[in-house]
Amino acid sequence: MPSSKRSWIAAALVLAGFALLYRQVVVKLVMDWYNDDNYSHGFLIVPLALYFVWERREKLRKIPVTPSALGLVFVLGSVIVLIAGILGSELFLTRISILGTVVGVILFLFGWAHLRALAFPVAFLLLMIPIPAILFNQIAFPLQLLASQFGESAMGLANVPVLREGNVLILANTTLEVAEACSGIRSLVSLLTLAIVFGYFSDPRGWVRTLLTLSAIPVAIVTNGFRVAGTGIAAHRFGAAAAEGFFHEFSGWLVFVSAFMLMLAVQRAIVRLAPASETTLSPAAV
Repeated sequence: MPSSKRSWIAAALVLAGFALLYRQVVVKLVMDWYNDDNYSHGFLIVPLALYFVWERREKLRKIPVTPSALGLVFVLGSVIVLIAGILGSELFLTRISILGTVVGVILFLFGWAHLRALAFPVAFLLLMIPIPAILFNQIAFPLQLLASQFGESAMGLANVPVLREGNVLILANTTLEVAEACSGIRSLVSLLTLAIVFGYFSDPRGWVRTLLTLSAIPVAIVTNGFRVAGTGIAAHRFGAAAAEGFFHEFSGWLVFVSAFMLMLAVQRAIVRLAPASETTLSPAAV
């Protein structure tokens, strides 16, 4: 049997097995992307990961195929994690097992060299998996308090009388609660994804990409703090309606655009201070 035909048969069997194992898991994951604004960017992750694989097609063709039986161990371990997640009703385990299965399949069919070449696209898939609820809450609440403190300080500088109690801001004409949705966790997760993609396409240097990704954290915190402050000032000047409905949603989009502009400014500053050499920018070096 020709090797190309064997490859197609192997690919078909892998896809069939994956669909059998993970159909319900993937359906629930997609529904969470659709219903949870914190992870709506999940729809972009798989297409981008596939693009990163396609971008490496020439490099992959040059790598000899050396299948490793250890891949079966990864697949078996991932299936065990999947079963544990189903029995324990733990969505994160069922979803993280997808990545383990992908790693195992690549290793079993192609070998370690292919897995190393595909390390970034596979790791990028982590961004499609929602953070476990216990970890999400541990991150969200401190961010709520931080945004509240920032908003209180900024409103004080704007001569807006405000009293803060935890994550609640008490104004003269209304009370604002910095809820979980306004904690900045949504913009933080989305901005981290955007920063990784932006860094990947804007600069081939690993340290620059890492720095851009890390910059998303303070940028998300600062811009969300300004959003809370702006909402409080608008509510003080124009009434409680300014903190609700269209104005509230529009401020979210405005903050996200502002955050991206700040990351762009960070990238420009890095390039100005440490310009890439011609060798670094050449396609052969990427």
